[in-house]
Amino acid sequence: MQTYDRQKSYRWNYEHVPAPVSLSVPTVFSESSNTGKFSFCGLEVNSPLGVPAGPLLNGKWCLYYASLGFDVLTYKTVRSGFRECYPLPNLVPVDTAALFGGEQSVSQAATMDGSWAVSYGMPSQDPSDWQADIAETRQQLPSGKVLSVSIVGTIEPDWTLERLAQDYALCARLAVESGANCIEANFSCPNVSTCDGQLFQNPADCATVVKIIRDAIGDIPLIGKIGRLNNDNESLELIQHLNGYLDALAMTNSIATQVLDQNGTLIFDGQRRGICGKATLQASVAQTKSLNDMIAEHDLDIRLIGVGGVSTIEDVRNYLAAGAQAVHIATAAMVNPLVAIEIKRAWQQQQDS
Repeated sequence: MQTYDRQKSYRWNYEHVPAPVSLSVPTVFSESSNTGKFSFCGLEVNSPLGVPAGPLLNGKWCLYYASLGFDVLTYKTVRSGFRECYPLPNLVPVDTAALFGGEQSVSQAATMDGSWAVSYGMPSQDPSDWQADIAETRQQLPSGKVLSVSIVGTIEPDWTLERLAQDYALCARLAVESGANCIEANFSCPNVSTCDGQLFQNPADCATVVKIIRDAIGDIPLIGKIGRLNNDNESLELIQHLNGYLDALAMTNSIATQVLDQNGTLIFDGQRRGICGKATLQASVAQTKSLNDMIAEHDLDIRLIGVGGVSTIEDVRNYLAAGAQAVHIATAAMVNPLVAIEIKRAWQQQQDS
């Protein structure tokens, strides 16, 4: 089964996409409903399994993973103008135990064993290209599957926060016009040092942007993608600011740290990079549970999407038990494209037993 080739450039992978496959995908039934369906931000889907924006470079990648049993497909983050990807390496395997934030560095590994450092920089095609691609992709997705589009504003010199928010809103509106079922606003990218990659750390500014996006897209479901929160006070402040405007939060968008090569020398020019994969699982599940408890305690109306380190049915169940409505899988899906089918089979076997 073909996967993303981390030895080749982003552009090469963008252009060399495996064709959708025809495989037997198990039917997954909700344990809480006799409809056999799950809900994703109010939209009916076949299962809670999705793919976040990272692996889905274009519509063909979305359709490929849709054919492999994923039901929420998140089109890779788009901008209001073209932006090139960072140069290779974009994916560097790392050797690390569980990460919880605040770690100074991790070491490069010789082979991939569950976690890697990610360095893309949120590239994007021109809007005319991604709009047409989104429209075609939505038309080809079968029922029971949702196309979410990840968007981000692009900060320019001397822009105000409101101008950045308008750029976010422009991307969101163009995506909706192209057929997106829902919008994911990316407020967290560890590879971008400007405020467009760190908005979730400033709840008031984040809320300003969210309100302007909401005005632009009306009732279309809106998701905020956030990173690792440092403590309960930060978490509560963020969700209280966003309540009433966002439908859901997707987390956690990796855990950032510096990366050392096998000689102990900093790579990526010493800049921090987001670590994705198994190393983030414990922290991400814990953050999901913590926010879910706060949402219940303060009677807020925000759903949660678990992201980070999922590779087994047990991981999925842990996220759902922690309060996630859906679970997105990136790293494991890039290494093993059959992971959703394997999880669905395990789910079905557990229900039948």
